[in-house]
Amino acid sequence: MSAVHVEVLDRMLSIDAKLWDALVQQAGGSVLSSHAFLSAFEESESVSIETGWQAKHLILRNEMGELIAAMPLYAKSHSYGEFVFDWAWAEAYERHGLKYYPKWLCAIPFTPVPGARLLCAPEHRTLAAQAIVQWARQSKLSSLHVLYTSAADQDALCAAGCMPRTHTQFHWSNKGWPHFDDFLASLTQSKRKKIRAERRKVKEAGITTRVLTGAAIKPSDWDFFYQCYANTYAQRGNPPYLTPAFFSKIGQTLSSYCVLALAYRDDQPIAASLLWLDTVDGQRKLYGRYWGALEHIDCLHFELAYYTPLEWALSHDIAVIEGGAQGAHKLARGFEPVQTQSAHWLAHPGFADAVEKFLEQERAGVSQYLGALKSPFRDEIGD
Repeated sequence: MSAVHVEVLDRMLSIDAKLWDALVQQAGGSVLSSHAFLSAFEESESVSIETGWQAKHLILRNEMGELIAAMPLYAKSHSYGEFVFDWAWAEAYERHGLKYYPKWLCAIPFTPVPGARLLCAPEHRTLAAQAIVQWARQSKLSSLHVLYTSAADQDALCAAGCMPRTHTQFHWSNKGWPHFDDFLASLTQSKRKKIRAERRKVKEAGITTRVLTGAAIKPSDWDFFYQCYANTYAQRGNPPYLTPAFFSKIGQTLSSYCVLALAYRDDQPIAASLLWLDTVDGQRKLYGRYWGALEHIDCLHFELAYYTPLEWALSHDIAVIEGGAQGAHKLARGFEPVQTQSAHWLAHPGFADAVEKFLEQERAGVSQYLGALKSPFRDEIGD
């Protein structure tokens, strides 16, 4: 570590985008780790000290001053927007008169998508993992949490002293179906019948859908999407995490990675869902992220967040749709369970021991849960 120089960036704009993105490419190339995506959170003030996300991105340089690794890192004053729940840990700290917040979080804000968090070439991964754990240890904050890691990053972080945690998501995998009806035919009868009934309800309500991508998404479409997005949060009594400026920025800089599904009645838009489009390891992927509607229509959420994107995916060579955090209801829509992971380091020895025991039990529970889930596909398809 003595030959490595660690620097801290208080904002993404402090580093040249080409330098950051070169490291992203070395780590696998996800747009969700890109300079443009991460800086959009900060420039829109969705991520800021005021919202509880203080950017402290780590970069590593070798003895020649060359940039060899980067990690999106934040000092968090809460646990919102993470989708890996540690509220009970924070409460336990507070009960014992200890401060859990601020804590270190290495993640893509508000984005429960697995991928590289140690942005570097494979030969520098071990060094990057050691550097971020050492940074956490020297900082005197309570803990470090690296969320939705790749398998390689997880191994390196655990070797550096982190504890592994497992989670369950539901992903759809394209098995080569030419059309949506072929996909339906592969499901069990009960699942197939349910989907057809849900789609029929939406159609009988006079709803049509349309998918827009790239430059076809106009500023007015983004404005309408935000209405829907904010309305969904308002119905739950919460303010939205992301500001209108975030989506405006994404629309300007990363529109080719955006897939917007819209629902209409009598030519008037009434609902929207947004997915990110990415290519990782040669696979085209969709990440389902945000949904909202201006009025309730039975089964419209399933149509716009799942079935319309599935039809689009089948006609656009999409290999995987990741449905986001949790959601066993996705199983009935042809999504299958996938285990995801995160890595955690706690400074307090006693709490670290207690959390490690908890995580062992949790992993056993996740494994049992996954084993109990039944495939939505017919036996011959599953085999």
